[in-house]
Amino acid sequence: MNSALVIIDMQMVMQERIDSGRDHVNPEAASNIAALVGAFREAGKAVIHVRHQDDELSSPLHPHASGYQPMPCGREFEGEPVFIKKSSSAFATTDLLKYLMAEGVNHLFVTGAVAGFCVNSTVRAGSDLGIDMTVVRDAVLGFDLPGAKLDARTIFDVSMGLLEADFATLSDSKSVIEAQHLAGSVPV
Repeated sequence: MNSALVIIDMQMVMQERIDSGRDHVNPEAASNIAALVGAFREAGKAVIHVRHQDDELSSPLHPHASGYQPMPCGREFEGEPVFIKKSSSAFATTDLLKYLMAEGVNHLFVTGAVAGFCVNSTVRAGSDLGIDMTVVRDAVLGFDLPGAKLDARTIFDVSMGLLEADFATLSDSKSVIEAQHLAGSVPV
């Protein structure tokens, strides 16, 4: 099985939310993503970057806004693919599926932001397209929905539960990193 790591929307707007004190889960997500990136690169596996872009000038995700820039854990190395999306799912408005097919990737390890939105829709779409999806729980950010009076933990747990029920396998960064180290020493 040819696998890759995908980092969804780990952009500075997420760090700004965290720094403002917004209720969230997995404050260690960025460091876990950085460790996963190192393991995948070391194993010679693809690291795929997905960024959300909004054309509205006032949006924190407008290309000229500070929030659009990648967090350090989401910065690509030369030659690594970067897909710019304008939708929740990384598949709907990008050539991600075309890339995966061309590279023979049939299993994605999913990380990034936000659990109840772009991670959720990307995992569901990928599963529907026949791609094996693994969500690395401790490498996914989740935030609250104050207007709906829902805390971050509730949204995160429900999102992960629904994904695990029918769309993905759930794992943690330590297990995925260990598997990549083993895969790097044994042909797969």
